[in-house]
This record gives sequence, C-alpha cells and structure tokens, in this order.
Amino acid sequence: MNISMAPVSKDEKEILKNLLEKYEYEFSQYNNCDVNSLGLYGYDYLDYYWTEENRFIYFIKADDKLAGFVMISDYPEINIETNYSVSEFFVMHKYRKSGIGTFAAKYIFDKYKGAWQLRYHPENRTSKLFWNKVVREYTNGNYKIIENNAEAEYEDGTIGEVLIFKT
Repeated sequence: MNISMAPVSKDEKEILKNLLEKYEYEFSQYNNCDVNSLGLYGYDYLDYYWTEENRFIYFIKADDKLAGFVMISDYPEINIETNYSVSEFFVMHKYRKSGIGTFAAKYIFDKYKGAWQLRYHPENRTSKLFWNKVVREYTNGNYKIIENNAEAEYEDGTIGEVLIFKT
C-alpha cells in the first residue's frame, strides 16, 4: 500500500468538512456532543486553517484514496510553551491497524520540528494506546503525560490527558 500526505487546499474544504462530520460523529461517543438543527456537528475553527498562520491540514491517502486527515495548529492544549499541537487526527476504520496512522504521525513530527502538545480523551482507549505508542517510539521514551490539568477539559467535563514532547 502506498501511503501519502497531501496538503488540503481551500478548494478541497467541502471534502474535509465531509470527513470532519464522520470524525465528529465517531468522537461524540466520548464527548457527548449533539448535532445542530441541520443534523450536523460542524467544526467552528475550520476557516482559520486558511486565514491564520501556523495551521496546517493534510489528507492522509492510501493508494491515492482518502484514508483520513490530520490538522495541526500552534494553539496549546495547556499553558505550557509549544510550537505545535495535533488539533484533530482521523483515520477511517478501513485503514486502521495498517500503519497509516503511524506513518501520518511520524510525517508531521518530521516536518514540523519543535515542542508539541497532543491531547486525547482518556475514555478513547484506542487513541490513548496509539498516541502513547507512537510518541514513545518517536521520542525514544522522552515525553511527559500531563493528567488532571483542568485546561485540558473536554465538552463533557472529562479532563483530557496531554502528551508533551519535542521533535
């Protein structure tokens, strides 16, 4: 399988919005968010990715087919100096456990060097296992897990866990 990363252009915004709906639907099992009156979750910060610096979006592709996306910003999850944060990360079910997610994570860590923060919902065990494994491997175990920091709170009141590391 050929895995690639492609920057998302503004012309592809509608495609990304469609994938974000699938991502938000899946994530609603953890954060208990509801759809709006149009039956959509929406993503309030999407336009900022084309109007603000230090926001980047990539489609993850497998054999030139959409397999997911990754969104990066410089917005910190908690009040610790950072250069980058994984805002959103999504790999469709069909492509999970195939190495695609690991490839995408390592790609962005290689491309954007600096201090990183990465938050995950502690009830999302798959995400927790994935990110701890990938970051542990990438940093040779040189990272911290921040728990119980109220700044990392999700919409449902759950306090997220935040990985702090450098690339």
